[in-house]
Amino acid sequence: MPTISAPRAVLDGRMTGPVTVAVEDGVIRAVRLADGLESAPADVVLVDGVLTAGLVDIQINGAFGVDFSSADDDGWDRVAASLPSTGVTAFQPTYITAPLGALVSGLHTAIEARERQEASDWSLGVAARILGVHLEGPFLSPVRHGVHEKRFLAEPAPEAIDRLLGAPGHEMLTMVTLAPELPGALDAIRRLTRAGVRVSVGHTDATADQITAAADMGATLVTHIFNAQRGLAHREPGVPGATMADRRFYCGLIADLHHVAPEVCSLVWKGARGRVVLVTDAIAAAGMPPGNYELSGIPVELGADGVPRNADGTIAGSALTLDQAVRNMISLGLPAAQVVEAASRIPADALGRTDLGRIAVGARADLVWWSDDFHPRRTWVDGREAEAPTTAATLPGQRESLAVSP
Repeated sequence: MPTISAPRAVLDGRMTGPVTVAVEDGVIRAVRLADGLESAPADVVLVDGVLTAGLVDIQINGAFGVDFSSADDDGWDRVAASLPSTGVTAFQPTYITAPLGALVSGLHTAIEARERQEASDWSLGVAARILGVHLEGPFLSPVRHGVHEKRFLAEPAPEAIDRLLGAPGHEMLTMVTLAPELPGALDAIRRLTRAGVRVSVGHTDATADQITAAADMGATLVTHIFNAQRGLAHREPGVPGATMADRRFYCGLIADLHHVAPEVCSLVWKGARGRVVLVTDAIAAAGMPPGNYELSGIPVELGADGVPRNADGTIAGSALTLDQAVRNMISLGLPAAQVVEAASRIPADALGRTDLGRIAVGARADLVWWSDDFHPRRTWVDGREAEAPTTAATLPGQRESLAVSP
């Protein structure tokens, strides 16, 4: 049974001392705290840094030059194979507003990508797992649509929900962002959640009362809190106030420190303690140099400030990677172990995936070894090591692996 030991680890939201993790058939079989590395011999010994569970990104439109809405097979595989270099071991590809038929086709494209990667027997390389599809639209507010094309917005009419839930590949639909104040939205939330789809409120002009009504119907998340939604006021809590106050909601936060100011990131952290989900909302520009990219066919320019914008200057997703979001939040003075969990265990819990995002017996052996300043050094998916980033090529013990025989 291969084992890995580390001088520090994140377990149950705490930074612990030395730990040894045993892996078999891609699953964590034992987790042992030790008084010292000498008392816990292992196949792979990490001499410094921190061992954590793999990160889980539940809102990512693309990265590394690839936009999921138009990606070919190679593009999907490239993103999945590259994400582990940022510590991400599982992700929820996101499509923004488009004609409903295109979104339905996108579900089928995503299931093909997941099936191809799962059937590859690692011949494509170790890749982050595709969890399912997040549809961010088209059921959004016409006054809070942001970069989404207004011409494609729609109301969540029963026939539209029928089409989504009955589409080939509908089992890939794991999350929908919608505006709960739209006609038919509350019934749509009820139907989607009963079908096992997570519903997030977002791109919405809803009042606090309407947000509460959405939660009563089963909504459990808010998409990129404070962005593209009715704001926080002292008599009308709006979307941020209502979702931070209501413990039924997980709060998605783009912590690039541009979408939300550092002070407000800290406010969200305190207001939704234990329920903050760090997301990237990344587009094709993530991991790429400044230049011109696309988001679902919309031309976007990534400037020198690292923020992608469309032609009229509207922020269009982000160029953020999830490991950078972790570093950004830690830089605000927040507890490192809890920040890591906001990018691992909490997003996994938000999707009901208690087998991911944690170092615990029975969980998938998705692991990240970080440097002391929280840059990923090595990443494992199902106990198999992903190709290391070039910056880590000379690290001690670089080539040891947790891989088990197929």
